[in-house]
Amino acid sequence: MIRRTTVNEAPRRAVLARAMPSLRRRIPGTLLGVLADACVVGLLGLSMWLIVRAGEQPPILHLTFAIVGVRALAIGRAALRYTERLFSHDAALTQLATLRAQTFDALVPRVPGAIESQRRGEVLAAFVDDVDQLQDEPLRVRQPLFVSGVVVVLSLLLIACASPLAALLLAAVLLAAGSFAVVLGARLAGADDRELSAARAGLVDALLERFSSAEVLAAFGATEMQRARIAAAEARLSRVQLRRARAAGLTGGLLSLGAGLASLLLLVTLLPALGAALTAPLFAAVVVVPAAVFEIFAQVPAALTARRAVRASADRVAALTETPLPAEIPVDVAAGVPEPVPTAPLIAVRDLAVRHPGAARDAVAGVGFELRAGETLVVTGESGAGKSTLALALVRFLDYRGSYRLRGVEARELPIAEVRRTVGLCEQTPHLFDADLRQNLKFARDTADDNELMVALDRVGLGDWARDRGGLDAAVGEHGALVSGGQAQRIALARAILADFPVVVLDEPTAGVDRELADRLLTELLGAVPADRAVILITHTELPAGVEARHLAL
Repeated sequence: MIRRTTVNEAPRRAVLARAMPSLRRRIPGTLLGVLADACVVGLLGLSMWLIVRAGEQPPILHLTFAIVGVRALAIGRAALRYTERLFSHDAALTQLATLRAQTFDALVPRVPGAIESQRRGEVLAAFVDDVDQLQDEPLRVRQPLFVSGVVVVLSLLLIACASPLAALLLAAVLLAAGSFAVVLGARLAGADDRELSAARAGLVDALLERFSSAEVLAAFGATEMQRARIAAAEARLSRVQLRRARAAGLTGGLLSLGAGLASLLLLVTLLPALGAALTAPLFAAVVVVPAAVFEIFAQVPAALTARRAVRASADRVAALTETPLPAEIPVDVAAGVPEPVPTAPLIAVRDLAVRHPGAARDAVAGVGFELRAGETLVVTGESGAGKSTLALALVRFLDYRGSYRLRGVEARELPIAEVRRTVGLCEQTPHLFDADLRQNLKFARDTADDNELMVALDRVGLGDWARDRGGLDAAVGEHGALVSGGQAQRIALARAILADFPVVVLDEPTAGVDRELADRLLTELLGAVPADRAVILITHTELPAGVEARHLAL
């Protein structure tokens, strides 16, 4: 029979496959886990055999092998478990770093445009909490299921060597109690296991909104309302975790009851064979071993519980990374970089049309211009005319129709990274990291030394300001809280200069600045761009006197 994969399983399996370490890295931890659990069963059985056999007062030499075996199994159980943890966690955590990087790479093409419908807290929870949850797939799902299955089967085979009837009875009780425990756990906590990721995301989203919008909440008197939302999200998460803990406790108690019933059943069933088919030491070992076997089997319900939580997290990650990209989001090409045309303009646009994902009509249509080194193009238009949309298309955050050539090569034939090495965007609200000035500049060119960084700051008119604040060690605050809007624009332009973009796009650099300061800022920003670069200035205001540029109205 051919098993069909549902639509929802394929993205989930792709995410889970990225969470799994390679087979070479998984094998050592798995083998050590089998040996460690086998030591648990062997230690209990051999210890009971030794106690009963010693009561018969045989010559001490008859007990030497058992004494040595008990010591070896006791030491081996601890040593093998410790070593197994080292190997298995090292493999899972190493793969987790790779998984995070791959998830980030999958998210990059979707920003902006493809995940705007998701709340920030949901995206953050999926990228942090749900991705972290995926490490349980190798650690708490697949390895425990495999190890438990192998050790339980080996234990039953070993018991069968002493008494086939005992092995059959133990297998029957194990199957009945185990099935009941699994079904009970699924009924009591199945929905909660799947809800756990959503509850965590709700709490993260509420906390993120509280911290990021503290001033707005205070201004409108909504702080207490937000605190109530946080408390409700926390209570929801606590309820989910409490119900899961109760289900786990009931499942564990049921398995403990099954272990006791199995031992009692073997005691009653095998007692007539004592002395004939079974010696007293072997009888005692067979009766007590079910306790260890059930302890090993207890990993199965726990693994299935973890499996439900992992799959819920995988579904949330897959919803962000595995859904098909909208047609308006560009898909990268794997081909090499075509040779540029030496005589071609830096940018040549003909009949360009751009549409946002999910939009019914184009935000930009029929745009055309050419731009060469040293030229400045001013793009004007009313709010909503598509000026920022044009900027997003030029750096390939959005796809386009028509023709858009860089040095004579169609942009869609170039790798997206190559386009973004040519065209740099200084956004209306530049993102500044909560670090010092040096690190914020080094994101543009990490090989730049302090002298090169200061030269870039001098070029944009921030050199003296930086020196007065302690130089490159000056902090800019979270999201640039310690700098003004104009200073943030200058820092963004300094990064663009360091990155050596042939084309610099300035998107509303004077937004929120009064007219007199805006004219000065705009003049200085344009003057800071090297003469061999091209500039596309997006603005809704008039240019200050003395600035020469071509104009494009949208």
